[in-house]
Amino acid sequence: MTTDTKLAVKKVKFIITRQDDPESKPYIEQFELDYRPGMNVISALMEIQRNPVKQDGAPTTAVCWESNCLEEVCGACSMVINGKPRQACAALIDQLEQPIRIEPMRTFPVVRDLVIDRARMFNALKKVKAWIPIDGTYDLGPGPRMPEKKRQWAYELSKCMTCGVCLEACPNVNEKTDFMGPAAISQVRLFNAHPTGEMYEDERLEALMEDGGIEGCGNSQNCVRACPKGIPLTTSIAEMNKATTKHMFKRWLNV
Repeated sequence: MTTDTKLAVKKVKFIITRQDDPESKPYIEQFELDYRPGMNVISALMEIQRNPVKQDGAPTTAVCWESNCLEEVCGACSMVINGKPRQACAALIDQLEQPIRIEPMRTFPVVRDLVIDRARMFNALKKVKAWIPIDGTYDLGPGPRMPEKKRQWAYELSKCMTCGVCLEACPNVNEKTDFMGPAAISQVRLFNAHPTGEMYEDERLEALMEDGGIEGCGNSQNCVRACPKGIPLTTSIAEMNKATTKHMFKRWLNV
């Protein structure tokens, strides 16, 4: 048997957790595809979408998921693959144990199948004002430059693609808590370090000190291990712990 023939008969098995709508119960369907070199989870889902037939030969509806850039930049294709939250575009079939189990991230409400509603994370970013205010500053001339050392570590924080993987991995982010999660806390550190963004530093720290803020962190460190971009999330949490403590004492002493 030639190598090409072996590749032609090799199969890849998937066990996908599906859900028809936000109120319905999840269920499992199994699929089997012909193996191709270089396959990733997204390309497999595309094949299932083109030909939605289960492993037993029965037709079904196409599986729904989200994706955009397909190069681990947009964060849209986050899902749980073999028990680990990650990006489906970067999950290569050759590196995954079979059968490959695919589930939606359960930290967020499921819209349909693998599609989730990440509003919880985006609302947290709004709460901490995770942006640089520039209105009215365009005519003030060039702003101050960031020191190179600060710029280097700030760049690492800016790699966040709001994928939600760190929230899925965090045991303190669930339906019973309003903890905003590590992504928003790390973004406070990023924008408070910016020469223009620091004008809202106190407001961001106040947001971290409210219910659902930094006190909700249990220091499990799951987030930093799960982050696909290797962002030092626990370092940011530690720095923001110090910053909020200093801010609290300043507020008490009216300084």
